[in-house]
Amino acid sequence: MVTAACGIDCRVCRLFMLGVCSPCGAGTSREAEEKIAAQKQLLGAPCPVLACARMNHTAYCLRDCLSFPCDNFASGPYPFSKGFLSMQQRRRDAASPGKTPTGGSVEVPKEHWETLARMDISSVCQSGAVLREDSGRIRMPFLQEELRIDISRRGVFQKSGKTWNRIQDPLLALLCLVYLIDAQDVPLKGRMVGVNELKTGHFFQGPHALDTKPLLRRFGMDLDGFRKAAAILGGVSMDLGDAAYAFRPFPRVPVYYLLWEGDAEFSPRLSVLFDETVEAHLPADAIWGLVNLVSHRLLTAGIPIV
Repeated sequence: MVTAACGIDCRVCRLFMLGVCSPCGAGTSREAEEKIAAQKQLLGAPCPVLACARMNHTAYCLRDCLSFPCDNFASGPYPFSKGFLSMQQRRRDAASPGKTPTGGSVEVPKEHWETLARMDISSVCQSGAVLREDSGRIRMPFLQEELRIDISRRGVFQKSGKTWNRIQDPLLALLCLVYLIDAQDVPLKGRMVGVNELKTGHFFQGPHALDTKPLLRRFGMDLDGFRKAAAILGGVSMDLGDAAYAFRPFPRVPVYYLLWEGDAEFSPRLSVLFDETVEAHLPADAIWGLVNLVSHRLLTAGIPIV
């Protein structure tokens, strides 16, 4: 491996080509272990970036670490400038799946709150297989998160320890409301289908086509990374593809991700499937948004420190 944990590609460095400097390698590589040992011997201490990546089993900081850019980069004279790090932070903060097909921001229509307020909450909870807490409040899961929909306050809150914090994710809030309004008391049929098999399959074309390219770029050659991210989101492993997981974003809406790893001969492939009852609970545009949100959560799932 000649790309270092920090992202520097040693293949394009003259020092590497002249044999003056050896590559650091990914934080999970044998090269990283050897480089750290050499740095301790020659310099008295290892590169803090490489040492951190090695300790936290992080292959590449820019790709795998949710804390990037961290103090190890900000406090050092290299490898990146303050301008580059500021750009990275700004764009990471702005990255969100909460976009419409035309690139606009997702907003939660007030009419959805009004519709939910008029509905019988007991029936809503039975249809959505969620929990009624008290007047005007509903408890429901989303992947590994626990959410509270407070109708009177018109807000969606996430449980954090013993407190509830209002979420700042308009797409998640919108999907929760749409699910509660539309969900039906229909059991799963256990047959997986793709969007082309749905009654509204024509919707998923052009700008509404499911975008799997970011996941393929990240996990197409990294099954282990896909497995780790899926486990963090509560995915249940399936004996399909090279790696496949069933996720449960909403109680009655499972989503299945099937990945085939790429190699020198074949490009990686990814399929996103649903139980055939999905249209009983979500309209086509909500299905599209849900896949965007789950995919984004996979891309940003933190790799646990071991």
